[in-house]
Amino acid sequence: MTTKQEFHDTLRTLSEASVEQNFDAFTDIDWDNPDYEVDPHDPRWKLPRGHVLGSHEWYLGLPEDEQIRVGLYLQANVTKVGLQFEQILISGVMNYLRTLPNGSPEFRYATHEVTEECHHTQMFQEFVNRSGADVAGGSAFFRAVSPILPLAGSLVPFGFFMGVLAGEEPIDHMQKAVLRAGDDMHPLLQRIMQIHVAEEARHIGFAHQFLSFNAPRLNVIERPLLAILTPVIMRWLCDEIIKPSKQARQDIGLPDDVFKEVYWTQPASEKVLRDLFADVRMLTEDIGLMNPVSRRIWKLLKIDGRPARFRGEPASAAA
Repeated sequence: MTTKQEFHDTLRTLSEASVEQNFDAFTDIDWDNPDYEVDPHDPRWKLPRGHVLGSHEWYLGLPEDEQIRVGLYLQANVTKVGLQFEQILISGVMNYLRTLPNGSPEFRYATHEVTEECHHTQMFQEFVNRSGADVAGGSAFFRAVSPILPLAGSLVPFGFFMGVLAGEEPIDHMQKAVLRAGDDMHPLLQRIMQIHVAEEARHIGFAHQFLSFNAPRLNVIERPLLAILTPVIMRWLCDEIIKPSKQARQDIGLPDDVFKEVYWTQPASEKVLRDLFADVRMLTEDIGLMNPVSRRIWKLLKIDGRPARFRGEPASAAA
């Protein structure tokens, strides 16, 4: 349980960090640097072996120019989905802030976060534009409900910030894994990931603290309901972000049988899926949202496993 003083101290620390270290999409990325040029024939756009599709025999069997095209398209598409998620987050947080009284310590930090997310959307869209790929991002359903989802920020803020984690944790986990691997990646994509990971650490930290602080205030109906809904929200938003939409699959020519195998039935991809939510499993254990019923749902959705020992723990072979 996070005490009121601990929560307020964390907010102050996060706010100060946002002032001391922040990034601008157009001053901290030298878009006109020749090294950052997006050449659609650059082999560095090929998917790394650590990508769930990048190691599949279907992808490896493609001609190199097609591997590059598919890799650049998927990088642009997941960036577009990330942008769409950030737009939902921005709108939802602003809806939440409208409900706060004067003197609320959450106001300052959450507004810092929204400012940073606005820069992220600019950064992401600029990359999509320069990729030359006319990507749609999320599924048609996700894009249809995106104007409605931000209402949760004012109506059910606890559920909204749990949804924030559902979108932020998978992207953060995947980007950290790519950066740690040290593959020969394009410097522009590397710079975008470095900026995003640096600022998302604060955003994820705030969501964890917000949920830890407010969990004891859940009533006897809200607690079991949220325990059940949490793994469902996690899996849905994870799939929206990581799995190519129907349109994306058509654009890259991904066969249905390969899609079903890669997302998420082969052992390696099943482990990737479980690893994405180790931090969230730790959080739900800590705040009392893991019970026998919800544990079954986590397992049914293939996102169960050992909770992380600490936030940001790298996935181990045993996890």
